[in-house]
Amino acid sequence: MKNKIITGFAALLLFVSCNKDKEILNSLVDYNNSMEAKGYHFGDKLDLPKEVLDNAEAISISFGDKETSSLVVDSKYFTLGDNAVTFNIKTKGGEVLTQDATINVFAKNPEMKMSYTLVAEYPHDPKSFTEGFYMEGNTVYESVGQEGASKFMKYDLGSEAVIKEAKQPDNVFSEGISSLGNKIYQLTYRDKKGFIYDKNSFELISEFAYPNVIGEGWGMTTDGKYLIVSDGTKNIYFLNPNDPSKMEKFISVAGNSEVYDQINELEYHKGFIYSNVWHKNIILKINPANGEVVGKFDFSQIADQYTKANTENVLNGIAFKGDNMVITGKNWPKIYEVEIK
Repeated sequence: MKNKIITGFAALLLFVSCNKDKEILNSLVDYNNSMEAKGYHFGDKLDLPKEVLDNAEAISISFGDKETSSLVVDSKYFTLGDNAVTFNIKTKGGEVLTQDATINVFAKNPEMKMSYTLVAEYPHDPKSFTEGFYMEGNTVYESVGQEGASKFMKYDLGSEAVIKEAKQPDNVFSEGISSLGNKIYQLTYRDKKGFIYDKNSFELISEFAYPNVIGEGWGMTTDGKYLIVSDGTKNIYFLNPNDPSKMEKFISVAGNSEVYDQINELEYHKGFIYSNVWHKNIILKINPANGEVVGKFDFSQIADQYTKANTENVLNGIAFKGDNMVITGKNWPKIYEVEIK
């Protein structure tokens, strides 16, 4: 009889313990869900539920191979945008509980709503599936995608006559393009490599493998020091132009209340990175020091006519002519010059 009482008491303790563990995890899940849309800023402290704090001997947050016991949103561990983390809770009863979560970190300052005035329209080859786009003077450099049609070329703005072009093999899907010094750099979509060409002859000089952290090639620009590359995530990478397989640093992009994913075509102008977001008619003005979105353009008035006809005819070309922005898109028949206000 005594053994039965002891066994029953042990079972009761186990039941109570399991229920307490569930309560702790459920309260943490509810808290995380409530904070996902609201988000945090750097320097904020996570205000975990009393149910968690009262029953925890120790709490840590892990980010893959990194871990911290601080509950402060620190840029040493968190990036702007969404952060996939795991809460590790050692209870006072000796149990170790884990709970996965997404912690969104937003920029502290609201982004400015940017305005513009359309000042000119130019012809654009509607067969060009535009992936990369920049200008030097009045000369347009454009990278065109799709397997079997990939190439890059240059032509004068306002003219449809191609001055020079270089075609890629039929199995290559070309992406972003930029030039630095006497070289043109071009990304590929899923081949995990890029090409380097002589800027004058368009002859292929060499190829380079992407840094391991980059899954796909999307957009490319340069600030004169680095090659700046996107891969369709929230991240923008800064590569060494002497060895583009080497990543020097990266930033993650977020606004004051929104996480921006699928960062796409890039352009650097006067200290800021400009980027469109795939399948959205917006262009972001991004601080390259920290990834904060400081301004946002809505080009729906121009882009809607193309995206409503075909959802893949997205805004995907950003360049500058002086201080005016020049934009186009995939299979658009026009290039638009706008004055930024």
